[in-house]
Amino acid sequence: MFADTPHVSAGNRRPIANLLDTEIGVRGSGDYVTMPGMAEPIEDLFDKIVNLSKRRGIVFPSAEIYGGFRSTYDYGPVGVLMLRNVKDAWWRSMVQLRSDVVGLDASILSPPAIWEASGHLTNFTDPLVDCRKCGVRHRQDKLDDPTTCPSCGTTGQLTEPRQFNLMFKTQAGPVQDEGAVAYLRPETAQGMFINFANVVNTSRKRPPFGIAQIGKSFRNEITPGNFVFRTREFEQMEMEFFVPPEEADQWYEYWCNERLSWYVEHGMDPDNVRLRPHGDDELSHYSSGTSDVEFQFPWGWDELEGIANRGDYDLTQHIEHSGQKLEYFDQANDRRYIPHVIEPAAGATRTMMAFLMAAYHEEVVNDEKRTVLRLHHRIAPYKAAVLPLSKKPELTGPARELLAMLQPHWLVDYDETQAIGRRYRRQDEIGTPYCITFDFDSLEDKAVTVRERDSMEQVRIPIADVPTWLSEHLV
Repeated sequence: MFADTPHVSAGNRRPIANLLDTEIGVRGSGDYVTMPGMAEPIEDLFDKIVNLSKRRGIVFPSAEIYGGFRSTYDYGPVGVLMLRNVKDAWWRSMVQLRSDVVGLDASILSPPAIWEASGHLTNFTDPLVDCRKCGVRHRQDKLDDPTTCPSCGTTGQLTEPRQFNLMFKTQAGPVQDEGAVAYLRPETAQGMFINFANVVNTSRKRPPFGIAQIGKSFRNEITPGNFVFRTREFEQMEMEFFVPPEEADQWYEYWCNERLSWYVEHGMDPDNVRLRPHGDDELSHYSSGTSDVEFQFPWGWDELEGIANRGDYDLTQHIEHSGQKLEYFDQANDRRYIPHVIEPAAGATRTMMAFLMAAYHEEVVNDEKRTVLRLHHRIAPYKAAVLPLSKKPELTGPARELLAMLQPHWLVDYDETQAIGRRYRRQDEIGTPYCITFDFDSLEDKAVTVRERDSMEQVRIPIADVPTWLSEHLV
């Protein structure tokens, strides 16, 4: 039986510090990052995550056989499971375990009237400048020096800023005229606002209550980059929490704390995730308070999620533009009011990327480097893997029977190729918490060896007890 014993302690912890301060998508070389639990610093963590993603079927460049298509990615067999688990973990916390939040799945295509009411048609823009010398385009608000091109270093050659709308415009129907204009949604929030009355009437919820949604959004980003962190097609996990106006401040504080805790609960080191309140100069005109949950990426602190106290702006705008009543009548107190909204809005794809980086570890085992993703079991793509010790039918047959026993309850991988040690390493690299080895002794004692990913400790368990054992360890 293959055994592996850690050569170094995995207990060293310190926050990432003094990392890159470069333009989006540009990284230096030779930079070192120490992540929680690492025995030694990881050189160029960003590239390691990108390479691991391609090698292990987590994320592929989209349209790769045609030369690729900038800022689009396809999630492979492992990545699609991990991304789904990130969304499921969010849904579990935000909807399943609560009685005051319900779900919604609103349309991606929508008419211009919605985005006119929300302000996106006029305000959803970025200031764009071009360098007359090298021709590279930049967002003016991201430049350290608004007079100098960061690409070629030339000063005084940037054009005057132009406002660039981030909305994706398309046509609905066969006739291309103004009456057929539609937009791909740049956020999922508006679908929840315009369905406020429908949800109240059908769910019989009353404030404080929330509407949650997970779905794709589309933004024509000027400067996409940093792998899947900033792309033009992405997934959001958003919730609009409708509250009586006088309760808005306390619910805003509640959701700030609740959302920060969620990332720590699911495996991020508290030193590498923080809550940053926006300054007065950062706040949207409708917001009385906004805070970002930020993660320490290799390029520095960056946003995972925003929690905003949006007031009654959104419902008021849709009332004015649609002429429909979106107020709430409080029968108990005989009053009618427009609820205020607290909005936690997270990016699913960038959150998955942060979990990958937070979980990535390297250590030396038996004089060889071991790469392991120490993912929380709710985030891990597979919860277990069944590994027959050899490809002989007397082992593969019962091993597949064990696989069939577990599959109704969890996503379980099966691997019978190469030496058992190599198979352990493959499962370590994709974050599988438990490997279950069916060996020749299993034919006699009706038991299997279960190996735990992080400690690499092994225990012998009767085959009949495996489902119960996993249930107790995958709570």
